[in-house]
Amino acid sequence: MGNCCSSDFWCPRSYEIAVSSSSSDTSPRTRNRYNPPPMPLPSSKPARPPQFPPPKPPPPAEISPILDKPFVDITSIYKLDKELGRGQFGVTYLCTEKSTGLKYACKSISRLKLKHRKDVEDVKREILIMQYLSGQPNIVEFRGAYEDSNNLYVVMELCLGGELFDRIVAKGIFSEREAAVIFRQIVNVVYVCHFMGVMHRDLKPENFLLVSKEANSPLKITDFGLSVFIEEGKVYKELVGSAYYVAPEVLQRHYGKEIDVWSAGVILYILLSGVPPFYAETEAGIFEDIKKGKLDLESKPWHSISGAAKDLITKMLDRNPKTRITAAQALEHVWLKEGGEAPDQPIDSAVLIRLKQFRAMNKFKKLALKVMAEKNLSDEELKGLKELFNNIDIDRSGTITLEELKNGLARLGSRLSEPEIEQLLGAADVDKSGTIDYMEFVTATMHRHRLERDENLFEVFKYFDKDGNGFVFLDTHTSLLFIVKLSDVMNGNSSTSCLYTGK
Repeated sequence: MGNCCSSDFWCPRSYEIAVSSSSSDTSPRTRNRYNPPPMPLPSSKPARPPQFPPPKPPPPAEISPILDKPFVDITSIYKLDKELGRGQFGVTYLCTEKSTGLKYACKSISRLKLKHRKDVEDVKREILIMQYLSGQPNIVEFRGAYEDSNNLYVVMELCLGGELFDRIVAKGIFSEREAAVIFRQIVNVVYVCHFMGVMHRDLKPENFLLVSKEANSPLKITDFGLSVFIEEGKVYKELVGSAYYVAPEVLQRHYGKEIDVWSAGVILYILLSGVPPFYAETEAGIFEDIKKGKLDLESKPWHSISGAAKDLITKMLDRNPKTRITAAQALEHVWLKEGGEAPDQPIDSAVLIRLKQFRAMNKFKKLALKVMAEKNLSDEELKGLKELFNNIDIDRSGTITLEELKNGLARLGSRLSEPEIEQLLGAADVDKSGTIDYMEFVTATMHRHRLERDENLFEVFKYFDKDGNGFVFLDTHTSLLFIVKLSDVMNGNSSTSCLYTGK
């Protein structure tokens, strides 16, 4: 079979020329026959249009190094509004989705803070875990993650109901049954995380927010910055968590998912008594108290707390992680389960007073430190410290992280080891936020003897004692009062006292 053309448009026409069948035919007729020269073949093919080089493709979008997808201008999707809070790595804003008008929370993380591979891996893991757990009860809804040349953005459900302890204090009265309803949601978070193969590693009241200001608003956990996927058989050794809530095995650097149950047990202890089970003025002191492990369930108000509640606390704060109750078992405990035995009578009002004190003390400490720094440092000294702070705070976030502190001290020629720098940050971080703000930085640089002199403590007291009556009444919207020693605030020896009614 020969080649075929689908149309004679592309096939040249043939011109037949008669010839003799004999190749030896030499007759004059044949020899002298006129053979016309080849003729150009007619063509009906139209002329081709002039050819131009194809247009250059648009330059490829710049791929983000953290999310491995193109950069996105977050402001084209969301309008960033007021600041909601600050954390160790970033700032959280209220944001509005332009296409729908719906409001969310947007956590902005400066890429300048993610200098090392581990920092990037930690953030990527946090986003992955949030996305993985999104949709589960009592876990904040993940909306999306975006990146531009300066920042990483994580958009999530907006929780406007405030922190758990603030709600309890504002309510003014609550019962064990109400505490059980609240605490069941916290334990459910632990159960869901463990069931889905996640260890949270930083359970604390500050990480739980109420979705709305409605009376029965659900509680949701909003932070997974230290969370990891559980690897079966792996022993974890990294020192993580927040001082009051750290399990003893974390301090021994040999732990597993059981630490989350311990941390939840500490939260329950605070809910029912108003104070943490292990307490000291310094982080090192708190750790020592945790190691000793003496659990007080005898002093006030424990005599008025039910035996079932104390039984659950004892099982959750079991120092042996192998015999410690699991989250699944805790949910079925007689005090915690739905329709359980948690009494409905109000808890001793002293608990609310102590809980209010526990929440307010860090704020009071920071204000006292601010006053003391301003009383002891000249304008020139403060100006120099502000410049030093800004030189260390490379991303201008208003807070110094551990990484920024290490780099800043290295530039100044410091030879402190990493544990020493961690200890330094822990000592300066009055509110235990994981970072140092400007006033914490200023007071940390002041020589200790300047802080602890009685005349300086008295200056602070006079600042708060506006009417000179020997007592300090700070702004309040409740009648709750409690006594704090200013010396306790500053770790000095003064016995000056003030009457504090802070929020």
